[in-house]
Amino acid sequence: MRVVVVGASSGLGRCIAVHLGQKGDRVALLARRKDRLEAAAKEAGPGAVPIACDVRSTDSCRTAIDEVVGALGGIDALVFATGVGTLGRIEELDVDTWRQTLDTNVIGASLITTAALPHLKVTSGVAAYLSSVQAGHGPVWPGLSSYAVSKAALDRLVDAWRAEHPSVGFTRVTVGECGGGEGDAQSGFTTGWDADLAGELAPGWITKGLMSGLLMDVQDLLRVLDAVLPLGANASIPSVTVMPRHQT
Repeated sequence: MRVVVVGASSGLGRCIAVHLGQKGDRVALLARRKDRLEAAAKEAGPGAVPIACDVRSTDSCRTAIDEVVGALGGIDALVFATGVGTLGRIEELDVDTWRQTLDTNVIGASLITTAALPHLKVTSGVAAYLSSVQAGHGPVWPGLSSYAVSKAALDRLVDAWRAEHPSVGFTRVTVGECGGGEGDAQSGFTTGWDADLAGELAPGWITKGLMSGLLMDVQDLLRVLDAVLPLGANASIPSVTVMPRHQT
């Protein structure tokens, strides 16, 4: 398969891109940090292509997808793994924080999909988007409201794309707590968080049962994607959830 992984420079996106490349798929790795992309592409294998892309820019998305098609010859699948998770009390979130979160997690997903759509329609391909259990499958964690709102919007965005373009298999992949891999493949979700605020909020997360301390093995997420991405034109998985088994 010819797969585009967006957000491939670190965290789950990097895990996904490296996994696909190592199992024989031809992978284009997209993100803003070219140096990290190049390192990930080397790990993914000789067929992997690192391409700089800022999903908040229409021109950047179009240019990146043109490079993908030039390198791979087409697109069979798109994986959107980019996500900004800002920590902050909702009344303290300024306009720049809201815009950065929504521009990246929601609008960016739509911009890169728009650029890839003509190529996905040719192959009756699949587009998968990593969502979160915080999008609507449980209570919002205090301090992560902008992230939860953006993921809820992403869920409806995927539904909207599916409604208007049924020839492409649009899938929402809801992911529970997952630590990712090692090194740059580790989850970078907490990068940039205010340590004092996190320390203040964490006891409440634990008391309310929001943070279990259990992490799903990233291999389980990869197995789910291995099932979703190769689906042909006559089948699709609109939504799938993968999360750790919480002991009761």
